[in-house]
Amino acid sequence: MRRSRGAVLLVASAVLAGPVLSACSSDDPADGARSAAQAFLDAWSGGDLESAAGDTDDAATATTLLQQTAEDLPDATLTADLGQVSVGGDGDTTATVAWTATWDLAAAPDWTYDATLDLRRADGDAPWQVVAEPTVVHPELGEGQHLQLARSLPERAAVTDAAGAPLFTETEVVDVGVDKGQVTDLASLSAALGAATGVDPATITADVQAAGDGQFVPVITLRRDAFEAIRAQVFDLPGAVFPTSTRLLAPTARFGAALLGRVGDATAEVLEETTGEDGRPLYAAGDQLGLSGLQRAYQEQLAGTPGFTVAVVSLDTTTGDTGTVVGSVDPVPGTPVQTPLVPAVQSAADAAVAGQSLATHLVVVRPGTGEVLAVSSNEAANAGNALSGQFPPGSSMKTITATALLGAGTVTPDTPVPCPGTTTVDGREFENEDQFDLGTVPLTEAFAQSCNTTFIQQALTLPDGALSAAAASYGVGTDWQLPVGIFSGSVPAASTGTTEAADAIGQGEVLMSPAQMALVAAGIASGTPAAPVEVVGAPAAGPAPAGPGQAVLDQLRPMMRQVVLTGTARALGGQGEVYGKTGTAEFGSNVPPDSHGWFVGYQLGGPQGDIAFAVLVEAGQSSSAAVAVADTFLSGLAG
Repeated sequence: MRRSRGAVLLVASAVLAGPVLSACSSDDPADGARSAAQAFLDAWSGGDLESAAGDTDDAATATTLLQQTAEDLPDATLTADLGQVSVGGDGDTTATVAWTATWDLAAAPDWTYDATLDLRRADGDAPWQVVAEPTVVHPELGEGQHLQLARSLPERAAVTDAAGAPLFTETEVVDVGVDKGQVTDLASLSAALGAATGVDPATITADVQAAGDGQFVPVITLRRDAFEAIRAQVFDLPGAVFPTSTRLLAPTARFGAALLGRVGDATAEVLEETTGEDGRPLYAAGDQLGLSGLQRAYQEQLAGTPGFTVAVVSLDTTTGDTGTVVGSVDPVPGTPVQTPLVPAVQSAADAAVAGQSLATHLVVVRPGTGEVLAVSSNEAANAGNALSGQFPPGSSMKTITATALLGAGTVTPDTPVPCPGTTTVDGREFENEDQFDLGTVPLTEAFAQSCNTTFIQQALTLPDGALSAAAASYGVGTDWQLPVGIFSGSVPAASTGTTEAADAIGQGEVLMSPAQMALVAAGIASGTPAAPVEVVGAPAAGPAPAGPGQAVLDQLRPMMRQVVLTGTARALGGQGEVYGKTGTAEFGSNVPPDSHGWFVGYQLGGPQGDIAFAVLVEAGQSSSAAVAVADTFLSGLAG
């Protein structure tokens, strides 16, 4: 068990208390030897090397020895437990004190061994002194030798897909950098490297200028294929160097990035959050650790426990002495974390969003289980927005507004409702796209054509809180307890006037994430909304949402099917049994305002079984951009 430095001092002091009193009241030489040994070990374990050296017969030699040990075992703390004392020699002038050393090594298990201290005194009245020799540190340490500590982490456990296959593998990377000593024209070098890699040339210049002579200055780390794409631009630049190594990487740079995260050199922040019971870091700078996503959330489970070896080696590095191992603890491997991701679904989603130049996200969920099958964002996007982004959902919100209306029982899919080009609420005019006017049509037709005015007028008849309650029936607003957070959406429980009108069409104060809208679609598809699942076998993220009831779903689903057959998502008509709702969500202060494009829906009986998904194209201006991404995605699933 690890003990903190404070605990070390308390242990040492407690052991000292008895012998000191005994030495003052007894002429037993063993008591004096014990007290001298204890004083030496107290000072050493407390970090007072000067005092410890002063308790020996050669302070200079002891100081060198103890300082070398502090260098050999950096940031380690010592606990010393005394054992048997043996006194001998003419006039009881020599003694041997057995003790047990326990080193609390930094970011490694404890190292414990038995040792002895030899003590001498000139005569029976002289004070005892510890003999300053290498065996003070370890019984196998000799003259001209020191300890050599080597930590080791086990191979990181796998993050796997739904079938249990590892998603991360050791992959060759190229560390694009600069050798300052070889640079002939720093400004030209920085400009060329910046143009090829996208790194700011000013940053490259500053980093090189701040580096010492002969120091490698990193610019960017690239997968081998990405480096080969710029090789001709950078390879012959004077001063540019390209050492290679391997990293634990997902299949592609964007593959499930928001959920899976990445592995890299441990940061100070990561080290600070992975501490043991004593508050000391479990890992060390230079360790390859999870920096984000599940790789970070399941750090200790995946990284396992470090091990170490301590060897006695020569201080003369020219001897080729490989040393003698005097202590070791094997690293303990971690255990895998299984996700519900399906590589075929993830790859199809990645390919679909990659075709968009605007920031685009696509999240796929399994109806009935809430399992997250894919989380995809393109290079233009902040990948985290797929799960935790907060966006107005626009008319994709009409799935929830329709749920509230059907649940209230005031309308059915066949109820004739007006769809004027504009409608005014408290002096504010709301309009359909291009002010289209359908006259009076069944509610299903108004839904399929995304008639804003219809749903505003109808929503204003709902009881207070009905829209929020309908959203909650799909899990909106739930505080999901997940390793990687999902924004569950926000629908005001109480709003009035123009805000109430805007909320009904996914504007106003309503906000959603792509992941939560995929969960809404999954709840409609299955009839049994589920909490999201990011890790197979993990505790439930929350209670399963209640759902709106079968009678409502039986009416809502054909309305969503009509969106694909004759409505605003007709482009998906050839993709099998697809249901959905488009959305165009205004945002910002531009005139006319910019708009996000949404498509939220599900496919039954497709190549990957039943799936639900949400597509968001940030600033896509129209839902047609999101429908096009959905079309590409579904085509990709079909092969």
